[in-house]
Amino acid sequence: MSGPVLTYRPTAIGDYAWTFGGAPPVARVVPGTVLELSTEDCFAGRVRGTGDLVSQVVEFPFVNPQTGPFYVDGAEPGDTLAVHFVSIEPSRDWAASTTVPLFGALTSTHATAGLQDALPEVVWIWQLDRQRRLCRFESRFGQYTVDLPMDPMHGTVGVAPANLEARSSLVPDAHGGNMDTPEMRAGVTCYLGVNVDGALFSLGDGHARQGEGETCGVAVECAMDTVVIVDLMKNRPCPWPRLESDTHIMSTGSARPLEDAFRIAQLDLVRWLEEDFGLPSLDAYQLVSQGVESPLANVVDPNYTSVAKFRKQWLPAAAAMDGMHARLREQASAYLATR
Repeated sequence: MSGPVLTYRPTAIGDYAWTFGGAPPVARVVPGTVLELSTEDCFAGRVRGTGDLVSQVVEFPFVNPQTGPFYVDGAEPGDTLAVHFVSIEPSRDWAASTTVPLFGALTSTHATAGLQDALPEVVWIWQLDRQRRLCRFESRFGQYTVDLPMDPMHGTVGVAPANLEARSSLVPDAHGGNMDTPEMRAGVTCYLGVNVDGALFSLGDGHARQGEGETCGVAVECAMDTVVIVDLMKNRPCPWPRLESDTHIMSTGSARPLEDAFRIAQLDLVRWLEEDFGLPSLDAYQLVSQGVESPLANVVDPNYTSVAKFRKQWLPAAAAMDGMHARLREQASAYLATR
């Protein structure tokens, strides 16, 4: 059985949330619900051509609109919400990227100040070939054109933070949020620790593709039609967002400086190997040290995000997170068989 299905497609800008926490739920769902969702791009659809400069068409801090939040029945602090991405598909045949003054990894920012002028605002419109799964780059200052593979993902996935906080949808932290990891693609399950009753899950910030690190601070930003399944693990804490694919388990850490984000992700992966695979702490530390992959998610947001990724084939024969990923994969297959 594919489970109950809820379709939610915002139709006006007021239908979106701009924070994790602090926004009322748009719907209440039971664990196991399939959510058919629409999300807007990080600019709320306002950057549509090369003349649409962010400073002129976007009103800060209203960026990264979130679809949600959704109240999950039975979710309480100390539980873990499992979000399985069944499909992530661009809903338009174009996407936008841009440079933003005082934002990005290779320019001065408000926190890393410098005397030089800020970078100019330049907009690139990427054409998306959804049938051939390609994203077309066209040079703004030359004649070069190249097609890159489409790899849709969501930059923002999260729940309400702890301690009555409301966090900007630009910020990644222990609640998830703007992690900007290309690993958040279809076929992956994301685990999020629940901090408030109902969890209050939201997502947004679709990217047709993004390089590791999101160096200029902006990916190939596009609106998405996304299907997820939300489920619940009772009395199972999850201190930082975790991901699971068919081949890997992944821990994330978000902080500044970058080495602290790296340490958080690596430590959580070591703890995960202890919890679910029975490895003693120092053995897990040694195995992770020699087998881990450490892709960067972003080095531009208010917190940076690092990922620690480990191949399942090198782990003892046990199911991560009580086998939730495999069960959600089966449910996703049942849902897709009806479409």
